[in-house]
Formats: sequence, structure tokens, C-alpha cells
Amino acid sequence: MLHNIFLILSSVALNAFAQLFIRQGMLKIGKINLNAEQIFNMIISVFTNIYLLAGMFSYGISIILWMVVLSKVNVSVAYPFLSVGYIITAVLAYFFFQEPLTLQKIAGILIICLGVFILARSGELV
Repeated sequence: MLHNIFLILSSVALNAFAQLFIRQGMLKIGKINLNAEQIFNMIISVFTNIYLLAGMFSYGISIILWMVVLSKVNVSVAYPFLSVGYIITAVLAYFFFQEPLTLQKIAGILIICLGVFILARSGELV
């Protein structure tokens, strides 16, 4: 059971880090619109921006780990653990990007933690 939780949380954490890397990469690029020139420039930037590359790499490893998870754990049990990514992302965005962590967000995070705890105790993570 502990091994499966470790796999799940590793995949979720990598997914959350991917979001943070991509955000940092897009801060370097700036705002984009959906016009052909900017999309082309963004595609070029993907291959020259270390943060965007790190984000894609993190996503890739996350997907591989998630496939391992779903080979062992019911999707109805594993999938709700993705909500832990909201917690990781909100907390790290607060520290790295100075995004607000309001009382409402903290309350939501606590509710998510309670839900994940209840799921983990269900005994279906074997």
C-alpha cells in the first residue's frame, strides 16, 4: 500500500512541478494570443526555454508513473489523489510567484487533505 501511495504522490508532484515550470517559462515569454505568428514563436520558444523543457519532461515522467499506478490501483481510488496537486501548486506558487494564498484557498486545501486521507484509509490502495 505504501509503495502505491509513493508512486501516486510522485506522479502528482511531478505534474504539479510541471505546472510551475511552465508558468515560469511563460513568464519569460510573456503573454501570447492565438495568432499564427505568436503560436509559431511559442513553439520555437519551447525548445529554447529551459523551464518549458523541464515542464514537458516532468509531465512525461509523471505520465509514465501514472501508467504504473493505474496498472496496480483502481482509477476510482487513484484519480482523486490528483487533487493533492492543487495543494502542492498553491503552496509553491505562493512562495515562488507570490500568488495569494487566501483563507478560502487554505480552507479548500484542508478539505482536500481530509478527502485524500479518507480515501487512503479505504484500504483499496493495495
